[in-house]
Amino acid sequence: MKIFKSLFTIFILCLAFSVSAQENQEVVIKTEKLSDNVYMLTGQGGNIGVCVGEDGVFMIDDQFARLTPKILEAIKTLSDKPIQFLANTHYHGDHTGGNEPIAKQGAKIIAHDNVYKRLNESVPATPKLALPVLTFNDKLQLHINGEDVVIFHVENAHTDGDALLYFVQSNVLHTGDTFFSGLYPYIDLDSGGSINGYINAVKRTLILIDDHTKIIPGHGKLSNKKQYQDFLSMMEDLKAKVITEIESGKSEDDVASNTNITKTYDDLGYSWAFINSERIRRTFYKSLQQ
Repeated sequence: MKIFKSLFTIFILCLAFSVSAQENQEVVIKTEKLSDNVYMLTGQGGNIGVCVGEDGVFMIDDQFARLTPKILEAIKTLSDKPIQFLANTHYHGDHTGGNEPIAKQGAKIIAHDNVYKRLNESVPATPKLALPVLTFNDKLQLHINGEDVVIFHVENAHTDGDALLYFVQSNVLHTGDTFFSGLYPYIDLDSGGSINGYINAVKRTLILIDDHTKIIPGHGKLSNKKQYQDFLSMMEDLKAKVITEIESGKSEDDVASNTNITKTYDDLGYSWAFINSERIRRTFYKSLQQ
């Protein structure tokens, strides 16, 4: 098993253990209203999107199964309607861990074809209820609660199965993990992710939104177009610097140890527990060498 895949597995296991250890402690699910019927929920794991209205509840991602009762409690303060649909932005466990208990509520799970494939082939096996029942290859539209929701796939960005969702009437975008607001991104090279695909995904999405769009990132605080553009500039800057290092014959270890490459963003606090500055430099090097 490759290093990054092992590291991510350890990371998810650590998160799951952390949640288990805090079972009797308070994990607060916070709710932020973005429009008349679209909300952002934060807790532990990927940020959740919720759309409520006469047609029922539409969820985007679901964090971890242990948090499902708290998440459902939070949603009940927004709507007494059933959860009709749940969209997964990709297959990682901090975004799909609640699939099975949410499906038991009657929700139909939507995801890209590759999300179904990865969950279906995972070891240990994913419970049948946790698998998507509606999948798509390129794009899909959902019409619910007065919203036209555009769901579209971006290739080889964070993974090979990323989906972003845009609520046209509310002008709200959920990026999944194709955007870590104010943080270095995790790019899962072993699951089809790549630097170039990630950059292209952001560029493609920026065309769709405007200065008033509210952006739910996969991780981090609620954001806007300017912050999304700053994130893109960071990615392009690091790519250019690492390419220069590669062209001058530097090795992966040389790049990993060169703190000047990421100094500007390290000073801004982009490093976090899983993706620190050394790891992001290694990620860029490996992806650009593929």
